[in-house]
Amino acid sequence: MRRDRMQQQRFELKYLIPESTALLVRDFVRSYLEMDEYSVGRPNYSYPVHSLYLDSHELKLYWDTINGSKNRFKLRLRYYSTNPDTPVFFEIKRRMNNCILKQRGGVRQDSVGLLLSGHLPDPDHLVSKSPNQLVAIQRFCNLMDQVHAKPRIHIFYMREAYVSDNDEVRVTMDRTVYAEPNLGFSVKTEMKNPIKSFNNDVILELKFTNRYPDWFHHLVHRFHVMQCGAAKYVESIQGIGHERIGADIPVVEQPPRLSRSW
Repeated sequence: MRRDRMQQQRFELKYLIPESTALLVRDFVRSYLEMDEYSVGRPNYSYPVHSLYLDSHELKLYWDTINGSKNRFKLRLRYYSTNPDTPVFFEIKRRMNNCILKQRGGVRQDSVGLLLSGHLPDPDHLVSKSPNQLVAIQRFCNLMDQVHAKPRIHIFYMREAYVSDNDEVRVTMDRTVYAEPNLGFSVKTEMKNPIKSFNNDVILELKFTNRYPDWFHHLVHRFHVMQCGAAKYVESIQGIGHERIGADIPVVEQPPRLSRSW
């Protein structure tokens, strides 16, 4: 099983940059961080990331992000393969003021459909027997039930990642973000007719758990990058359209795209 490098509590800053700048940022970052083990040896130093986002029929979690609700969260399944031996992470991504909090647990592939359809989580569904993993899955299912969330969108992208030895600092660059509806209770990697988000821009994310590193400041000024919103879920819904994901929301003027940071 792949090593879990998730930072449970962190700050993150996002930037949209062209590929030409991304190549320069790559060289700069390598002076400070090591390449993530899953980027090593891969084409363009990137590995595939898949996410299945859940939301209510009215897209409550989407609108909480658009409206900048102070303490909001997202529900998603994060996975890297549909190999039966690989886990699917049920993940809660919560924003508390300016801090990002994550909680997740690894679920066996053959148990994903049961949990998404409302089955109560059981230790046998999990990859690990750790109590913390079961608590995370129970919390996810509780929130899913509270907001009546169901699968809505499958999002795929390629990630280039760098990390410090203590995992306190992480830099990622995400490319080729694609999305399409997935209303079923299973995960998949193939896409039939996806839309492409963010054009050909690269999403640069600077992540840290404690103090903002001085060299982040140098990176931002050296390459003249400007912090912005780059929420993959929000951008994907706006590109696909709510009617294609089974949502029932009022017909209103769409908000500006890329309006929020996650």
